[in-house]
Amino acid sequence: MKEDCDRQTVKKWRQGTRGGGSNIAYCLGFIGSLIYYVQRSHGLWPFVAAFLKACVWPAFVVYHVLVFLGK
Repeated sequence: MKEDCDRQTVKKWRQGTRGGGSNIAYCLGFIGSLIYYVQRSHGLWPFVAAFLKACVWPAFVVYHVLVFLGK
């Protein structure tokens, strides 16, 4: 039983992920938003806030799109 679990885990690991195109888009968006927010921050705490904003940048995009659409 344990060997079957291990074989399945190894098989899944070897297959990797498929269709992970959104990962690179999120990564590029993260880097771009980090640069944008860090350029406007001065000091330690604004830098920390800039990093946290860069982590959740998709939420800002969705919010502003919904405000623009008037929903």
